[in-house]
Amino acid sequence: MIDVTAELRRGRAAAEAWTWEEARTAFAAVEADEPAAMAAEDLQRYAESAWLTGHDDVAEHAWVRAHTAFLADGEPLRAARCAFWLGLALVMGRGDVERGGGWFARATRLISTTASPDRAEVGIARLIAALTALDGDDAEMARERFADAARIGAQHGDADLVALGRLGEGQARIRLGETAAGIALLDEVMVAVDAREVAPLPAGIVYCGVILACKQVADVRRAQRWTDALTRWCEAQPGLVAFRGTCLVHRAELAQLRGDWTQAVEDADHACDRLSDPPDPAAGMAFYQRAELHRLRGEHADAEAAYQHATARGHDPHPGLALLWLAQGRVRTAVATMRRVIDDRTAVYPPVTTEVHHTRPRAEALAAAVEVVLAADERDAAADACAQLEALADAQATPVVVALATAARGALLLAEGRPGPALDALVEARSCWLALDAPHETARVRVLVARALDQLGDADTAAIERQAAREVFAALGATPDLDHLDGVHAGGPDQSTALTPREVEVIRLVAAGLTNREIAGRLVVSDKTVARHLHNVFTKLDLPNRAAATAYAYEHGLV
Repeated sequence: MIDVTAELRRGRAAAEAWTWEEARTAFAAVEADEPAAMAAEDLQRYAESAWLTGHDDVAEHAWVRAHTAFLADGEPLRAARCAFWLGLALVMGRGDVERGGGWFARATRLISTTASPDRAEVGIARLIAALTALDGDDAEMARERFADAARIGAQHGDADLVALGRLGEGQARIRLGETAAGIALLDEVMVAVDAREVAPLPAGIVYCGVILACKQVADVRRAQRWTDALTRWCEAQPGLVAFRGTCLVHRAELAQLRGDWTQAVEDADHACDRLSDPPDPAAGMAFYQRAELHRLRGEHADAEAAYQHATARGHDPHPGLALLWLAQGRVRTAVATMRRVIDDRTAVYPPVTTEVHHTRPRAEALAAAVEVVLAADERDAAADACAQLEALADAQATPVVVALATAARGALLLAEGRPGPALDALVEARSCWLALDAPHETARVRVLVARALDQLGDADTAAIERQAAREVFAALGATPDLDHLDGVHAGGPDQSTALTPREVEVIRLVAAGLTNREIAGRLVVSDKTVARHLHNVFTKLDLPNRAAATAYAYEHGLV
């Protein structure tokens, strides 16, 4: 037997002090010994502490009991709040939209039938309506409902309701293209969270929602700032499990950008482990990040396996998987995928309050699309993607999007044989990445700068740019970039002679004995396009004819 009264006091004090594992164990002891001794408020605290420590089944059971107990006590609005949090936990923690939606519906019904217009719970009903509108792609309706929720919360001094309402309104505004206004709202809500004015459960949701929004508009500085704050917030709460895995994913992405790939791999691996047991919908995001690090280091088999794990967990594996296919010489497959990205002009943003990240930021996807279609010499498609990317840069004006757009424009100009304008754009992009302290992206742009300089006859400066890039690739372990720079597939160190993936594909088919017409049919391009690729191969490799190209392909392991 335990001292039930003492354990209840211990659980309540621990919950008040945000020591969640102690709170959970105290309430669990009471439940095991004398469950009837737990009042509705104790059950609510038990549910919150269980969810925050990763015991989702226990949390669900406790919230259901709390909901029932509040109804029995004649407090339907407090029961509605339990229903709301249970619905949110089911959607966020398990991706269970159906049951979560059922609890949302129950909360809405209780509020609509028992709450007077001047009750704070009306704001919860507005939140639920906003989430429904957002799920139906009605961002304007969602914005209005979220704003209503925040206003009602402010009227009643409900900081949690204000925080969730402003988070939702900020993200809805971003989805509507009002990026500056949306970010301003997110900054405002983070002030309240950082000051601990918001309870832990909604505060964790706000942290993750704000960081996802910053990532979607590629605002790296804000994402870094709030990820660091989330890390400190998590570490200050003993036993906290919820949000830690997602925090590690964000840290891995930012470590990758700043060139600390060892730390990025460690964080990504920990995130995959933490989010897989018990399964968390955000695990797909963790496996995608792990796949990206494998791809960048040339570990193709491991990358492909990780992309498959991400896909199995509901995360879109592109554009990373398309870039992997490009590196493997599967140009047609990569192009087909990226053409869908270019043709889909719908902006991609994540759900407002969930940690699940199903898609990559559109700017990132468009930049990858430019790289892929240029490798296939599809300049019209590249120009389309560039124009969309530049429109995003104009609308969002964040440094990363500007850098991506400027680099893509430079690459396109280079492909069009306009090295002067290309150099101007690429030098600007290089400056952007340098200012962001992003060594890998800076080095990749330096390679393009070197190509432009080569075409302008400035071989000495090109060599300096190329050497700077080489040192970064070597330090990072970016083997594919280093191999490409050193012309492994082209027989020489000069990047200006390296074959494009499409040219490699053409020389392989030539070596297989196909005619130009047969190659055109295989690649779904014109005979003239094949002839141009073949001319480029002969010129770059100083080869006289098809027989010499075939011999070269066998000698250099291209077939």
